[in-house]
Amino acid sequence: MNPDLDALKPYPFEKLAVLKAEVTPPALSPIALSIGEPRHAPPTAVLKALRRFEGEVARYPATAGLPELRDAIARWATQRYALTSGSLDPARHVLPVNGTREAIFAFVQTALDRTRPAKVAMPNPFYQIYEGATLLAGGEPLYLDCAPENGCLPDLGSVPAATWRDVQLVFVCSPGNPTGAVTPLAEYQKLIALADEHDFLIASDECYSELYLDEAAPPPGLLEACRSLGRDDYRRCLVFHSLSKRSNLPGLRSGFVAGDAELIAPFKRYRTYHGCAMPLTTQHASIVAWNDETHVHANRDAYREKFSAVGEILAPVMDFPTPRASFYLWPAVPGGDDEAFARDLFAEEHVTVLPGRYMSRDGAQGNPGAGRVRLALVAELDATVEAAWRIRRFIERHA
Repeated sequence: MNPDLDALKPYPFEKLAVLKAEVTPPALSPIALSIGEPRHAPPTAVLKALRRFEGEVARYPATAGLPELRDAIARWATQRYALTSGSLDPARHVLPVNGTREAIFAFVQTALDRTRPAKVAMPNPFYQIYEGATLLAGGEPLYLDCAPENGCLPDLGSVPAATWRDVQLVFVCSPGNPTGAVTPLAEYQKLIALADEHDFLIASDECYSELYLDEAAPPPGLLEACRSLGRDDYRRCLVFHSLSKRSNLPGLRSGFVAGDAELIAPFKRYRTYHGCAMPLTTQHASIVAWNDETHVHANRDAYREKFSAVGEILAPVMDFPTPRASFYLWPAVPGGDDEAFARDLFAEEHVTVLPGRYMSRDGAQGNPGAGRVRLALVAELDATVEAAWRIRRFIERHA
């Protein structure tokens, strides 16, 4: 077996299962705020498309995807990020993928050059696929702490030039998981300048991009930063998008990668061997989803209502940064022990949350996730509000 498998860390939910294993919760309805799985209803039009094109399962799909799907994606991204008309060529700059998780993992295997030092920089806390993909590609993770005093964003200026020299790939996650922080356009521009100076690639995970609280302020993205710099070739840059959060379709496993054509071409070649072409039925349904914004607006409205209600309930007893986007809260726990908080909350209130340290790695300043928990506001409004009241009751009981 590949010895690099031994370097993989347990997934956060494996650790959570162990933490809860010896605990018997009370006879209350269970409420899980731990997993970022959208629970809102999928768009009806997408479900109809799945039924309408179900016969397409009898055909092999092409790795490049249907031209109609690539066209829909390119139109959506051009409008969303105000890209130069025609600069995002559906044939050269866009590749449909089976969700961002699969694509992120596969791209790291494609991108890293094992013949030289291969550091991969990633935010800390982070989505663990960044780390696992790096380790299995023979790379070395470089954890960039996301401290509250820096807006829960990595401090790019703290990385020495000698370290940048060995970096081959940098991950951005904006809006951030678990912090909800949004990378400003100027920060993207700074990162692009560093990439040019030190010769590394940028992979921007933007799967939460359409879940933002201020309708007038959608989060910027890496392609938008390229456009602002006149880089219509998107050199060194790739973005990863998904329908899972935007359209409440986590089981559809549908997303796309877009950007530098010189990166898309070898990635497509890798995927041809990998055998991970998107099923045609899924592609047709995805076209419907990317072409419609009405359900996305309704989705944001539902999350805003939950953030408002939960924030009002928990603000008196928990300290958390005000999220600009995503569906997470990232509060500090009273007493500072996130594992004990999660375990005891489950034991007393049958509410499951994720300890922050399970999403982070120790650095020079300690573990940036320790002392916090991630709350995923994915359930329907009533259940989410009920969970918030149980958390408050739990905290006040132990105050």
